[in-house]
Amino acid sequence: MNEKEQRILTLIRKNPFITQQELAEQLKLSRSAVAGYISSLTKQGKIVGRAYVLPEPSRIVCIGGANVDRKAQSLSTVRFGTSNPVTVTQSCGGVARNIAENLGRLGESVSLLTVVGDDQEGEWLLATTGAYVDMSQIAKQTNAHTGTYTAVLDEKGEMVIALADMAIYDTITTDFIQKRWPYISSASIVLLDTNFPSEVLTFVIERCREEGIPLCVAPVSAPKMKKLPSDLRGVTWLIANRDEALTLAGMEGERTEAADDYILSLGVEHVVITCGAKGITYKTQRGESGTIAAPSIDVVDVTGAGDAFVSGFLYGMNQGKSFADACRLGMSSSIIALQTKETVCSRLNEHVLNQTCQHYFS
Repeated sequence: MNEKEQRILTLIRKNPFITQQELAEQLKLSRSAVAGYISSLTKQGKIVGRAYVLPEPSRIVCIGGANVDRKAQSLSTVRFGTSNPVTVTQSCGGVARNIAENLGRLGESVSLLTVVGDDQEGEWLLATTGAYVDMSQIAKQTNAHTGTYTAVLDEKGEMVIALADMAIYDTITTDFIQKRWPYISSASIVLLDTNFPSEVLTFVIERCREEGIPLCVAPVSAPKMKKLPSDLRGVTWLIANRDEALTLAGMEGERTEAADDYILSLGVEHVVITCGAKGITYKTQRGESGTIAAPSIDVVDVTGAGDAFVSGFLYGMNQGKSFADACRLGMSSSIIALQTKETVCSRLNEHVLNQTCQHYFS
């Protein structure tokens, strides 16, 4: 590359949606000259697709929810029909968003494809998450509110009621994904949660299957498992808790081993079922199966532990670890999350994760 091409790439990295006219003005070149350089960079493979997407061989793209989580805990016995004194805490949430931030804290190149409202909550989510995650592919909806999840807890910390305003996710269509596909297709791994509509989930799974892109599905909840299509060929890893797995298999109350086999029959290549304090079970299309026991630890808060597992697992796979070692890294990431009240542990980094894994699983 010559000097002009290098400067163009630098500007595109800062803003993948910069126009040729804006490039020309900043570089003091004619627009036709910029177009020539862009054509040359595309032929060299330095730029792929529209919007000047730069190929990053180890980028993980997370597709799904980003919302604001609030907890209101009563200071005394809850009384209905009147005002109750509470303490309120707020944090960033959303399965895909949580996983993306965890991965960013682990030093991975990671992007989030999600939707927020044009409101204060959306701006706060973008600013907070943007410190660790590429947010250039998000969409802002002017006619919808950023997703929120509000839990009301009694004085003992037990949930009284939870209120979820997630209607904004229903505005996402396959066109949202199609427009960003050149960016998605350059990823080393795609992570998909189940917040978006069924047709969007099906579209992503089919495109990943057609193009051979490794895809991990992380369910949001047991009810949202029903959004997944019956044909799951193209899903490289499905990571679910016991209730989610049994719901997908239509086997509520049965043993997880039966759910493993059923999910594999849908086309999934690797199934991982997390079972809380009992550890995990896994099974693959190649006939591999096993369990990894969870070590005994003092649990502070279970919030975010499932998302942390997926993050540690994907970190391991992206680093070229074996499937079993990636599972151990996932469990190590969960251990870190379980020992804090934070949804995403602020002390999480690559060193802490590997140190935790060595301590518990070496």
